[in-house]
Amino acid sequence: MRIVKVSLGSRSYDIKISTGLLARVGRECARLGLSRRCAIISDSNVAPRYGKAVQNTLAKAGFAPGLITLPAGETAKSIKTLAACYDQLAAQRLERKSFILALGGGVVGDLAGFVAATYLRGLPFVQVPTTLLAQVDSSVGGKVGLNLRAGKNLVGAFHQPRLVLCDLDTLSSLPMREYRAGLAEVIKYGIIYDARLFEQLERDLPKLLQRDPRVLGAVVARCCEIKAEVVRQDETETGLRAILNFGHTIGHALEAISHYGKYLHGEAIAIGQVAAAKLSALLLQLPQTDVERIERLFQRAGLPTEANLNTPARQKLLAAMQLDKKVSDGEVKFVLARRIGTVEFGHQVPMAVIERTLNPQPSTGNA
Repeated sequence: MRIVKVSLGSRSYDIKISTGLLARVGRECARLGLSRRCAIISDSNVAPRYGKAVQNTLAKAGFAPGLITLPAGETAKSIKTLAACYDQLAAQRLERKSFILALGGGVVGDLAGFVAATYLRGLPFVQVPTTLLAQVDSSVGGKVGLNLRAGKNLVGAFHQPRLVLCDLDTLSSLPMREYRAGLAEVIKYGIIYDARLFEQLERDLPKLLQRDPRVLGAVVARCCEIKAEVVRQDETETGLRAILNFGHTIGHALEAISHYGKYLHGEAIAIGQVAAAKLSALLLQLPQTDVERIERLFQRAGLPTEANLNTPARQKLLAAMQLDKKVSDGEVKFVLARRIGTVEFGHQVPMAVIERTLNPQPSTGNA
């Protein structure tokens, strides 16, 4: 088992990465000294596959777990779904010492975490992520929230989990499209923080696509180590943590204008990261060879690298970006790369430059 510690003083916790962890959920929660009454929040894809097993392991450890099943998909991160969760928690008579267990991908973790942050003014919660994207990114760091029609994650809180359990076995049941989408976040860590990881991904991508357990375990652990280090230094995103948003400004806007239906999150941020690399070449002189390596790796992972938007759609995208959480004084702030492994946050990028980068037509001259 690999263990990564997120060091945040009294809010510190472990990320445990291994196979066979679902069977240990009850024992792991018991070690935390959590209250007997609890609720599992999952979705219609994950609950039928893993819900009963997790309920059983919790019951064997002395807990009394209820199960709340959400509709699968990004649209579940809504105020309507949130209210339904509150009603079910009240019906199950959860108390101030009860806890929430998030069982599923990023959507489930985000929503369940927000439920935990707000119900009865805050309950402990445990993350059991079952997708690659959730294991390497969204389950770690305490960002929880939901979407509005106007944009993604516009309602949220910082609420750290007590424990994250990444069972690599759950990744074997992921549809290939979902698995590839998770690789977008994996590649991001190489771009923003670790050139050696990026090189490893270039070398070992075929094994990753085959879900080789040894390579997969090491890569998941390294991504969690990077995120833990960034969160340790900047828990509430007042500075450094913003680098984790590389590619997300455009990606989130793309999700919003397509009504969270056309693109998976990882697909949208793959497009966003390639666009951010091209912006970096224009504004920070990111070497063209690095831009090409970034685009090629996403392509090899089977991820989209451009959206091919027509003019009205590009205008909608630019408008949606103005609603991004990272906008300051009306200016869209970008994370841009100096080179693979080194990025900077807080760059203002003129809308004309963004639109030029998003235009799929070949540009004249050198970018």
